[in-house]
Amino acid sequence: MEQFFGAFSSFMWGTPLVVLLVGGGLFFSIYSRGIPYRHFPEALAALMGKHNREGGEGQISHFQALTTALSGTLGLGNIAGVAIAITAAGPGAVFWMWVTAIVGVATKFYTCSLAVMYRGYDSQGQLQGGPMYVIREALGKNWLPLAWLFALAGMCGALPIFQINQLVQLFRDSVGIPMGVAHESDHLVFDLILGLFFSVIVYLVLIGNIKRIGKITAFLVPFMVLFYLLISGVVLVNHLDAIPGAFQLIFADAFKLEAAATGTILTVILTGVKRGAFSNEAGIGSEAMAHGAAKTNEPIREGMVAMIGPVVDTLIVCTCTALVILVTGVWSGSTDSGVTITSQAFESVMPGYGAYLLTIMVLFLSLSTVFTFGYYGSKCLGFLIGADRQHYYVWFYTGLVVLGAVVSLKAVVNFIDGMYALMAIPTMVSTLILAPRVNAAAKRYFNREQNL
Repeated sequence: MEQFFGAFSSFMWGTPLVVLLVGGGLFFSIYSRGIPYRHFPEALAALMGKHNREGGEGQISHFQALTTALSGTLGLGNIAGVAIAITAAGPGAVFWMWVTAIVGVATKFYTCSLAVMYRGYDSQGQLQGGPMYVIREALGKNWLPLAWLFALAGMCGALPIFQINQLVQLFRDSVGIPMGVAHESDHLVFDLILGLFFSVIVYLVLIGNIKRIGKITAFLVPFMVLFYLLISGVVLVNHLDAIPGAFQLIFADAFKLEAAATGTILTVILTGVKRGAFSNEAGIGSEAMAHGAAKTNEPIREGMVAMIGPVVDTLIVCTCTALVILVTGVWSGSTDSGVTITSQAFESVMPGYGAYLLTIMVLFLSLSTVFTFGYYGSKCLGFLIGADRQHYYVWFYTGLVVLGAVVSLKAVVNFIDGMYALMAIPTMVSTLILAPRVNAAAKRYFNREQNL
């Protein structure tokens, strides 16, 4: 399985997909004439509730839509994913994660504006958003195979295996092994019990659908971001003199001449873009399903709220993780992988309790991600076979929570990466085709706002 999914992921994440994601985001940045960047303050105002009283179709507020989308991106992609990128391709991969975030601001503006502009009704008459509905409503029946591709890949890409795998690994390393209830070589029973416990929690939340998920993430996400910034700040304050060197290492490694000569610089770029896409999901399309559920009839306004995501997710949280790993030096020569490296970085500065603090934060962030992914997957299944049958996905999903606790990390990462790549193709292709309609809507929206 590891070899098969590894080959699949490598094939999908080739140069063409990097060009589609990064080049597409750069196109959106230029084609929009910088609208997403010039109107960032207005996006923050909308997020803070400036337009909440206006109402509109949908199920959750602007803030809940963003926190739900962020809960799908803020998680182990920011903690384990950054560690995986650094150990696999070096510190230079972080630079290319930043690139995906900067152009991802424009990409999210377009994809999430379209998610509200072209919402469609499911088989139960409920209004839904997401790339599959955008393709069906805006491009017509001839493009339906592209919508089916997204929905099928979305069901698989939203699986909880990676999040649960890394969460259980962190619990095992920081709690199970020190307490003697798990062993490094024999931990199957411990992992299985944790998997069963988390599956029950996930099921109880998912049966409440998007409104319950929105309420939970609106509480958890801001608190956990602030908590993570606080504990990261403690580590960075203890290594203040090493921070400039860490930034220098990131930039130097991203453009090192010997890498360019040997061709390994492509590996650095591909790894950074892949982990950046996994982190902020710009161009992947899953976050558009959350923003498509927002209570608004102004697509451009929701697009502006959505573009805050890559800034918080990658430029702030992922950067904190990268600096913590680099300034502590735990990444150099380490044979460990994923969240274990990040845990070691915190433990090196806060011995005896650093790993526990990270475990608490990861517990809530990863579970909130799993909740959101369950919603995404069920909506994809509902699009394919009918909304009245999408509840079957919840049972399947909670079963995979248990599986995720015991499977191989490499197989998990490669499988999810491959599915993310498949999701990006219909999302970016449809958005590129429909970009002129977003520009026209943005022109009308900002003209109207200026005349108020």
